[in-house]
Amino acid sequence: MRRHPGFGRGLHPSVTRSAAIYGCSGHRLTEDEKAFFADAQPWGFIVFRRNVDSPEQMRALTDEMRDCVGEADAPVLIDQEGGRVQRMGPPHWPKYPPAEAYLKATNDPLAARELVRLGARLMAHDLRSVGVNVDCAPVLDVPVPGAHDIIGDRAWARHPETVATLGRAAAEGLLAGGVLPVIKHMPGHGRAFADSHHDLPVVHADLATLDSWDFAPFRALSDMPLAMTAHVVFDAVDPKRPATTSRKAVRLMREGLGFVGLIMTDDLSMKALSGSLRERAEASLKAGCDVVLHCNGDLREMRETAEGVGRLKGKAEKRATAALARIVREPEPFDPFEARDRLDALMAGKLEAARGPDVGEAQA
Repeated sequence: MRRHPGFGRGLHPSVTRSAAIYGCSGHRLTEDEKAFFADAQPWGFIVFRRNVDSPEQMRALTDEMRDCVGEADAPVLIDQEGGRVQRMGPPHWPKYPPAEAYLKATNDPLAARELVRLGARLMAHDLRSVGVNVDCAPVLDVPVPGAHDIIGDRAWARHPETVATLGRAAAEGLLAGGVLPVIKHMPGHGRAFADSHHDLPVVHADLATLDSWDFAPFRALSDMPLAMTAHVVFDAVDPKRPATTSRKAVRLMREGLGFVGLIMTDDLSMKALSGSLRERAEASLKAGCDVVLHCNGDLREMRETAEGVGRLKGKAEKRATAALARIVREPEPFDPFEARDRLDALMAGKLEAARGPDVGEAQA
């Protein structure tokens, strides 16, 4: 596949980044955005549907973002799960099924595992070709009956063991294609009865139940490089604060779940959080998050967020460096056309017609 010209050529490694990830407003950066990013020096960027037009435009945008911070390996994130959460789609990129569709297509977790890895490997091919090197996926939340549908079909299954199995397959497919996965929403959003985009969910389950069910997939994937927090209150952990701003919750992620990678917040502009954006950023970093995330591209809000964000340093900086070191420079050999045909056929249930070489053996 075509190798993005920026990958592998750090320009100014001595410059310390700030502990933030920011979005932008449109298809290209404005002059004010360029000036802000050059001054703020965020660790990374995130793109949304409003920022996506064509492959050529996306390559230009991601190059502009990296030029602002003088770092050709700077993380550029996207939410590309498939289903209703897919920022890059038709006509330039294929539509992918929601997470739950893979198990439904096979009715077998082991068969679904291979299918999930194939789909994630294809997504990585799409993303890397336009300069995106981090995907905010897989979702490791385990929905329970009656929970809010904000997770719904974004979940791989309704049992933690299967969620962990398929979530790992997705993460491995992304990693094989040169894209870092972000496990989310740690330590679990599946039991929430509210959408944290609009309200603050409070979960009342006891710690033993949470540990064996909600937290289990995150413990199983604790070796992943990046994780995103849940704006959810777990009153068995900390009845006063959502996990994003709770020192007790972040300690649980580190010590109880064994997660050693970089922890980023979910979007600070979501209504589940209270206080000013500066206060939200300060509270998140004080709680132990490594990096804050602000997504909506509002320059005034980004400037306010930046007031509460310091430089990446100490353990957070080491975790950020270690995460980027997980990006493979040469993705596994891969034929995207054959792989896409296989995925479409398998999702349609045409197993015999779709059998072919393993995705890792197909030559570019």
